[in-house]
Amino acid sequence: MRSACVSVQGKCISAVGPGLLILIGVTREDDEQAVLQLASKVVGLRIFEDQDGKMNLSVGDAGGEALVVSQFTLYADCRKGRRPSFTNAAPPEIARHLYERFCDCLRREGISTSMGAFGEKMMVALENDGPVTIVLDTALL
Repeated sequence: MRSACVSVQGKCISAVGPGLLILIGVTREDDEQAVLQLASKVVGLRIFEDQDGKMNLSVGDAGGEALVVSQFTLYADCRKGRRPSFTNAAPPEIARHLYERFCDCLRREGISTSMGAFGEKMMVALENDGPVTIVLDTALL
């Protein structure tokens, strides 16, 4: 990603340059251990190009930043009917804590990390650079 910005009520509240835009959803089953595992995985993923054009560098190796946006709608269940159910998403007080903890973990690993506004209606702008989108599920780590 070349850049990303989160706006609330028409005002950019967080912006980053090259690095990662992370949309994070928290489920009822997620806990502190899941957050630690996810942060470790994200920091270690070799998904940035090296001098030979191969995906061989982590976000830290590439000098990238992270913009982390809470996104409970990632856990929409659309199996029944036409209206999504969000019952798999964690309650806001739990989700907020784990979201903030995840960001703290990235920062402790030396990744410059910006955040969206938890629970707010946000506009997310992304200038993507390449066809890489990765879904990580803590249940599968």
